[in-house]
Amino acid sequence: MDDSELLACLAVDYGDLRDAATAVELTAPVPSCPGWTVSDLVVHVAVVYLHKVTVMRTGQWPLAWPPGLAAEPPIAMLGRAYGQLRTEFNAREPASPAPTWYGPDQTVSFWIRRMAQETAVHRIDAELAAGLPVTPMPDDLAVDGVDETLKRFLAFGSAGWPEEFAQMKGEHLAGEDGLDTITVAAGGRAWTIRPSPREVVVEDGGRDDPRVSIEGPPTRVLRWLWGRAGRDAVRLTGDPAWADYLRRMLAAVTQ
Repeated sequence: MDDSELLACLAVDYGDLRDAATAVELTAPVPSCPGWTVSDLVVHVAVVYLHKVTVMRTGQWPLAWPPGLAAEPPIAMLGRAYGQLRTEFNAREPASPAPTWYGPDQTVSFWIRRMAQETAVHRIDAELAAGLPVTPMPDDLAVDGVDETLKRFLAFGSAGWPEEFAQMKGEHLAGEDGLDTITVAAGGRAWTIRPSPREVVVEDGGRDDPRVSIEGPPTRVLRWLWGRAGRDAVRLTGDPAWADYLRRMLAAVTQ
């Protein structure tokens, strides 16, 4: 997806997130984020937006974060934060430099993609909290999200954040040789995951005889990867324990 398409998706999902959050009490629980209320969810998204605004404006990672925001009503804060985020995106070319946590891409474009995907997932959280039907994501956005989750979070994160990866709950099923594979397929694309206790390698394309294959419509696969759907949302072929292993590895690098 190009940056203009991602910005259009961001606008739609922000609006749907805001609408879902205003359709329910702010004290309502968010079933997909145990321990969170709708207020917590809304404030989280707002603070994420404001953090990216600060990063782009200053060109550096803020050392003290978040700022004091307790007095501002959550929905108003969300609207203000989104407005500032769009202002920053509109003022910059996607290729302009901006600090990110992903070494290979230090541009505004990284944050356009990341904020579109962040908002889409949390829009789902808001709809679940409000008891609304979950709106499917456009297939291209969901496929892009699967690619980001596997390559940027899992593969890059496992090597870039070794302490977090080492603290994964449960035992590693893969050996040190990285020969065991897991396949994920959605929207006509496939990815091969080669885990080891040290890092995870992700390659484009499927492979024969993986430990488990996870397939399904793009939105369902992305929701499953992010823990927003159960096993019944996807098709598993092979050993379910390896699907659980993939989810545990993802949890270690996304929490």
